[in-house]
Parts: sequence; structure tokens; C-alpha cells
Amino acid sequence: MTALRAALGIVLALALAQSAQAHRFAPSLFKVTEIADQQYSVVWKTPAQGTSATPLRPLWPESCEITTSSPPQMEGTGKVSSWQMRCAKLGEDGLVGETLGIEGLSANQASAMVMVSLLDGRNYQQVLNAEQAEFVIPAESSAGDVMTDYSLLGMEHIWGGLDHLLFVFGLLLLVGGGTRLLWTITAFTLGHSITLSLVTLGFFDYPVALVEFVIALSIFVLAVELTRASKHDILWRNPWWLAGGFGLLHGMGFAGALAETGLPQDNVPLALLFFNVGIEIGQLAFILVVFGIWFLLRKPLASWQDRLLPIPIYVLGALSAMWCIERGLAVLA
Repeated sequence: MTALRAALGIVLALALAQSAQAHRFAPSLFKVTEIADQQYSVVWKTPAQGTSATPLRPLWPESCEITTSSPPQMEGTGKVSSWQMRCAKLGEDGLVGETLGIEGLSANQASAMVMVSLLDGRNYQQVLNAEQAEFVIPAESSAGDVMTDYSLLGMEHIWGGLDHLLFVFGLLLLVGGGTRLLWTITAFTLGHSITLSLVTLGFFDYPVALVEFVIALSIFVLAVELTRASKHDILWRNPWWLAGGFGLLHGMGFAGALAETGLPQDNVPLALLFFNVGIEIGQLAFILVVFGIWFLLRKPLASWQDRLLPIPIYVLGALSAMWCIERGLAVLA
């Protein structure tokens, strides 16, 4: 167990070398809604802070003309622009068969969701990224596209969210392997699945800044609990209560991420289900990677394990404390 924790400390250090602060999932959204014959309403939502000097920019057919536009507005951590355009030269099928795209995805190593809603009730969605920066609107939508796209979004979210991964990492430190890990991760999954579903389906709302603060606090509490291993209190003996309870909070964070992207109105349950499936796949992949690295490092680190043991706990505590301060100030602002 001590060797596992020591090796996990190295894994955490490698992860932190890539990112010094929690990434809040903020994919760009390019939403096109047909409001009348040959007329479309467009919403473009993108993170206010980019990762490259190359800006992200939506692309649409050259024959479409912008008729009205509104100045960009700040919404949370994103910038939202909206306008209306007329596409009189596209013919009877309108945008069907035409190409929409996002410029700058490769330079920013970013992804974006394109959503199209037509007057006849057809809805389309497509995740665009550096490998696929364009989307040709098909004649019919596909449930398979929804399953694939939202699974990818779920995986991207869990892998891009350092705070969520650090909580899972802390659970690994707390329980090690075996059936305790199985029950603990299951409890975390059930917890975040419940609130993800309830918030996304509109059963209740919550203050985003406060939830972000409490998510950081959950990591800090977990780090404190790790320092109390020798006491074997009720949370140490039953870690699934800790994982399930804080999983409810993390689910609200996942729901906020999904709200930023949006859901296809004709396939809400399917999109919600496979976004959650993507989160679970990403979570399990992270656990497998961590254990794989531990398997490779456990023998070389055997003589260093006592010295390395405190490192992951201190890093968890320090980072979570920093996020608590940062997000606590955001709550008070």
C-alpha cells in the first residue's frame, strides 16, 4: 500500500507538470436555429481565454448574409455572440447538405459542438476538433452520432478537469485496490450520476460559483482524511460515504459543463446517458493508467517509498487549498 502511494505521488507530479490549475470544461458551441424560411438565428459561445493567439471562429456557407448582430456578452467564463443570417441562395433544402465549421481548433487544441435545429423538427449535433473541423449537415439525424459525440464530450471533460481527476486520485490513495476501490468508485459514480441527471433535466438549479468552491473543498477534505490514516475512523473504514456524498457535488459540476454545450432536444435522454458513459470511460481509463504506472514504478521506488509517501497528500492539500481561496473569492465577488 505504501509503495502504491509513493508511485502515485510520481504520477501526480507528472500530471501537475502539464497543468497548474483546474481546467473548467468549456467547449465552444456553434448553434444554428432556423427561425423562418431561409432565415437562421446563430449563437456562438467560446471561452473568454484562449490557449493560442489564433482565435476560434465559426464558418458557414459564403452565400449566407448576416442581417442583424448583437455585441458579444460575457457569460460565466465564456463570451457569447449572436446574430441572424439569411441564406436565400441555398435552395429549398436550406442548410441541409451545406458545411459548417470552426476555424482555429487545431491551433488551440480545442473542441466545439455544432448544433443545428430546423423548422421541420430535425436536430443535428456534431463534435468538431483538430482532426475534423467541418460538419456537413445530413438529411437525417442519427442516434449513433449522439451516442458517439456525447461519449467523447464526457471523456474530454473528465480528462480535462484536473480537479475531478484529483478527487479520483485521492480516492485511490485512500482505499488502494481490491473491493474497497470497487465500492468507492461505484459510490462516486452513483453520486455524480444522480445530480448530473437531475440538474440537466431541470429539476433544480444551483449557484455555480458555490459548487465550484465546494468541489475544491471536497479535495481538501479528502487530503485531510488521508493524513488521518492511522486513526481508522468511520470515513476511513467506509470511504464510499465520502465518495458518494462528494460525488453529488461533482455531478453538479458535470451538469454545468453539459449546460455549456447544450443537449439535442430530440435526444435529451440519450445524450445525457452517453455523456455520463463517457465520463465513466474516462474515469476508468485514468484509474487503469495510474495502476499501470504504479506497476512499472513499484520496484524502482521500493527504497524511496517512505520519503515519497507524503508528497501526493501534501500536493492534494496545497492545490485544493489554493482552489478554495480562488473560488471562495469568486463566490464573494
